[in-house]
Parts: sequence; structure tokens; C-alpha cells
Amino acid sequence: MQVVAVVGRPNVGKSTLFNKLVGKRLSIVDDTPGVTRDRIYSRCEWLGHEFMLIDTGGIEPKTDDVILAQMREQAMLAIERADAIIFVTDITTGVTANDTDVAALLMKSGKPVVLAVNKADGIGEPPPELYEFYNLGLGDPIAVSAVHGHGTGDLLEAVFDNLPPDEPDEYDEDAIKVAVIGKPNVGKSSLINLIAGEERSIVSDIAGTTRDAIDSEVTRGEDKYVFIDTAGMRRKAKVKENIEHFSVLRALMAVDRADVCVIMIDATVGFTEQDSKVAGYAHDKGKPSVIAVNKWDAVEDKTDKTMREFTKNLETDFSFMSYAPFVFISAKTGQRLDKLFELIKLVKEQHSRRISTGVLNDMLSYATSRVQPPSDKGKRLKLYYMTQASTNPPNFVIFCNNRELFHYSYQRYIENQIRETFGLDQTPIKLTVRERGE
Repeated sequence: MQVVAVVGRPNVGKSTLFNKLVGKRLSIVDDTPGVTRDRIYSRCEWLGHEFMLIDTGGIEPKTDDVILAQMREQAMLAIERADAIIFVTDITTGVTANDTDVAALLMKSGKPVVLAVNKADGIGEPPPELYEFYNLGLGDPIAVSAVHGHGTGDLLEAVFDNLPPDEPDEYDEDAIKVAVIGKPNVGKSSLINLIAGEERSIVSDIAGTTRDAIDSEVTRGEDKYVFIDTAGMRRKAKVKENIEHFSVLRALMAVDRADVCVIMIDATVGFTEQDSKVAGYAHDKGKPSVIAVNKWDAVEDKTDKTMREFTKNLETDFSFMSYAPFVFISAKTGQRLDKLFELIKLVKEQHSRRISTGVLNDMLSYATSRVQPPSDKGKRLKLYYMTQASTNPPNFVIFCNNRELFHYSYQRYIENQIRETFGLDQTPIKLTVRERGE
């Protein structure tokens, strides 16, 4: 997925524009310069195209202020990693000396730049003040209003015209892409080095050594895999080094690319809140996952009950993704590596399984006769028909007479019946409810 950075000097409306483009209020919007100190990122979609948008703190090219200097470093890192840049300026102030300095930085970067002139809130012909921005030497300025949304369509069209072609992965189409994710220092690189049979990733006891996503192609028997080693995803409060902010983004984008996620937990530490956030991102994206409990060989005083008790606790911790299987491994010794590969293949197969409409409706008929659909004030829910709309994850569409009668508990019952009947117990599935005629 391509990356677009929103940059500019402080207080020109970058965060407001970012929020308008992604359709959510992810960035804090305030009239005080310097409110957005770190990069914030979100997927953005326009006319069927997707890219990752990064909001940056304001660039003060010449400043002695420590915070403003750090924000400049953050923004420069975003510029370095971006495929294209939206440079935001302010029509109410005209071209400032800082704008000229930022424009010079951007031209030096060699990246395609789209010039957005913000706060052009009127409708109709662009104001004459717009033409002053040609002096920046960045091509045609585009008048936008981040508050009202005027001009954002023209802006996005210009962004796509300037984006270089998105290079597809050059891997065998049958290869299973596996993102190895987790908080820092759980052994992700050690696992991939073991699988690849060589020192493909730098391995160190220092948390966060892997700065970027690294791909390793592996053939095991007749099966092909691409393992994506990601930088450890850590809490934002703990992200201190500038380079690590982008590492989190790379980890999220690795999940987007992956067919399967291996979520690594440190057996010597146990479950942490950060583990749930890492897993939560994979769950939200509908990715099949295997939870690999690493460093099992380092757990002392194990008995025959230790694994059972650990699993029971993890089932509670990961109750939001109860479909994900567990495996206890050691990236150091290779313990249960075969089992890990078995589970990766299993969850991928379930994730891409398709079930015929006739068989689905036989199951639906049996399920509704076994447990009657709920009723409310004399009206009973009727389930007419069911079909599978897509795979990866399996998405089932059910047509009914009244969506409001289809309570969550009955939806869960139908979902469980699908899982039990068709062996989809280890993949996320999606249930879409529609009223007849929709």
C-alpha cells in the first residue's frame, strides 16, 4: 500500500484536512501550533483506491525550540518514507518565509508534491490570493477547505495522478504471506531466522532492533511461504525514538499484506495489554491468526498442568478472537515448529473456503427448526435465505424480514452453527444481515 504524507508549517490546518480525508476525527484539532506532535496514520479510500495517509506535526525549518525541532524530525522521516506528499498552506496568511523553506525541503526530497492551499472557504471562483502560491515552484495550487470539504476531490485526484505505480509483490501467487507480529523482544526475528535457516534478520536483546518489515521466502515440502518480520508494536507512550513511529506503521501495513498473522506472546512475561492491541488490529482486519507462545523452553518448573492452565488464561485474554488457535513454541530450539506450520495452513484454508448456497440453506433450515427465531410484540423473525458473498474472510449474507428482530444472541447462534457444520472454527467469519428487497 502506498503512503501519502500531509506536511506543512504549524497551524495551517493539516490535521483538519487529514480528518476530512479519512472521514474520522483521529487527529486532535486545535488552534495552538504544535498540537500534532507525532505522526498519525490511517487508511484512506477514494474512488476504489486505497492508500495510507500520515498526518505530521508542523515543520519549522529554523527553530531552537526542542519540541518543534522534534516535530520537524518526525515530519522529515514521514517525507523520506512517503510515496507522495500533500503540502498544506494557508490562503489567509499568503506565502510565508517558512512556506518557502518547506517548499525547498520538499523539492530537495525529489518526491511528488501536491500543493493544497487551505482555508479557501468560499464557493465559486478561486480567490485571487491563490495565484501567489505559484511562487513556491510546486506547480498548480489547489484551493481547499478542510473545514467544509471543498476541493478535496480535486486534491485526491491530483494525489493519484502523482503517485508512482504501486509495485505488486513479486512472489508466487500460491505462497502464503505470514506477518509475524507482536510487541518488541518476543523473538519474532529469531523465529524467522530459524525458519529461513539463516541470519536473515538482525537478532539482538535490545527491544526494537528490527526497524522495518523484512520478507523471507521459505519453501517447506511442496508449500511456499513468505514470512514478513515486523518491528515490534509498542504502546505509543513508549515510542521514543523517531524511527520507531514509522516501524509501527510498517507493522500495520504488514498485517494488511498478510494472508495469516502469527501473533507472538512471551511465555516468560505472559499476556499484556499491548498483546491485545496487536491482536486487535489483525482481528479488525479479518485476518486469520495463530497465537504463538514463544520461549516456552524458558518457563521454569513446568508440570503436566502448566500448559493447560496457560491456555485457559489465554482463552480468557483472547476471548474477542476465540477462533485463533494456540501453539507453544521455542524460536531458540525449534520446538513445535511443525505444529506452527500445520496451523498456518489450516487457518489459511478455512479463511478462503467457499460453501455452496444450497448446502448453506439446508444448514439454515435445520438451525431455525432446532432453535426458533426470536419474536417481539407478536412479530417473529423470519430468515428467508443465505448465501456466501465472499471469502478471506468468509462473508455470509442472510436475508430476513426485519433486521431489528435479528438479535445479537441469535446471530451468534447462527454463526456458531456455520462454524460447527462447515469446519470454520479457526477463522474469523463475517455475518451480514439484510432485509428482503435490499
